[in-house]
Amino acid sequence: MHREQERYAESQLSSVVIGCAIEVHRALGPGLLESAYRQCLAYELSQIGLHVEQEKSMPIVYKDVRLDHGYRLDLLIENELVIELKTVDLLTDVHTAQLLTYLRLGNFPLGLLINFQVKMLRQGIRRLAYTPL
Repeated sequence: MHREQERYAESQLSSVVIGCAIEVHRALGPGLLESAYRQCLAYELSQIGLHVEQEKSMPIVYKDVRLDHGYRLDLLIENELVIELKTVDLLTDVHTAQLLTYLRLGNFPLGLLINFQVKMLRQGIRRLAYTPL
């Protein structure tokens, strides 16, 4: 299946990513390392023609100084959708804050927090939007 040239709307893009994540989760189940899910999800998304960047560096800009502080996005899809992957028993506010920080730092409109350590993946997905002030 190849993607057409026009861009997905944000909601369509997130739906496509969620569908691919569910496919990866069905095949692998819970219990693996985050890096395994990241690589498999990146593979699935690239197979359908999406531009995927793994472990994209996210610098902090402070008073016109760029600080490479070591923040890395798990996945950046089509340079607009941030995917933060987890393999934890329970998603917390800290995980949500981490994704919101990435959205703010990169001025990205949308993010998905996906926890693969659940029985049904839909239970482990949070969709977050960012609107600049």
